Parts: sequence; C-alpha cells; structure tokens
Amino acid sequence: MNIQFTLNGKLRTAEVEANTKLADLLRELGCASVKIGCNEGACGSCAVNVDGRLINSCLTYAGQVNGRTVETVEAIGSLDHPHPIQDALVEEGAIQCGYCMPGVILAAKALFDKNPSPTEEELAVALDGQLCRCTGYQKIESALRKLASEARS
Repeated sequence: MNIQFTLNGKLRTAEVEANTKLADLLRELGCASVKIGCNEGACGSCAVNVDGRLINSCLTYAGQVNGRTVETVEAIGSLDHPHPIQDALVEEGAIQCGYCMPGVILAAKALFDKNPSPTEEELAVALDGQLCRCTGYQKIESALRKLASEARS
C-alpha cells in the first residue's frame, strides 16, 4: 500500500506492506533516533509523536500514519540550537548512553506542548513507560522539574 505522511515537517510517501511497523519504516527513512528495544511497547525507546501524541512506533503499523504528522527527535533541536528540553537534560547530567533519550525527550515535549508548567505528578505520568537503564531517573526528573518551574516563573 502507498502511504503519505508528514515526517519532521516534510511530506513523505512510502510503499509499505500491510504488516510494516512504523518503527521499521522510520529507521529505513533515516530516523536513527527511533530504537527498537523490547518490540512490545514496554520500554519507550521507539516512541514518536503522531499528531502531537506520544505513541510506541513498534506497536503501530506504518499504514496508521497515512495522512498524519509524525515527529521524531531529529526534528527537535540540533547541536547548534538544542531544544530547551535537551538543554535541561544535558545541564542536569541526565544523559548517559542515550538509547532511551529520544523517547524521554518526545514524552516530555508532548507534555510541555500541552502544559508548559506541569506538576510533578503530570511529569511522572508523562514519563511512565519510558525505561532508562542508566540514569536511575533522578536527573531526568530533576531536569524536567526545573524546566517546569522556570515556565511557572
């Protein structure tokens, strides 16, 4: 089947099989930030934003994004101009191996786009399902709490 969707601000067309997972298609299209960890929606390393909503791309068929907008970390900031979420995570020393960080960043972005000053509970709910094996979460949570606090000020 042929699908057409917006990926990181650019209209893309792809021919996919009915059982092609979105994670696989995105990796084929060069989105190296999309990782396939558990392949069952439990770790969040494949997380992407579809129409502003965080989803696990390992559980989503590519055909389901036909006509929709998909955002990966490749569209969020750069080395020269990082997104405030990326800056906060780096400043707090929250990034270690980086495998989970794209999902964490996208989960945080989906939340901050809807609510620039979320509560600690809202942050915890947004990060639920984003597994990090390296950091122990404290620095990630601290970085995002600071960002939320700055938004409130």
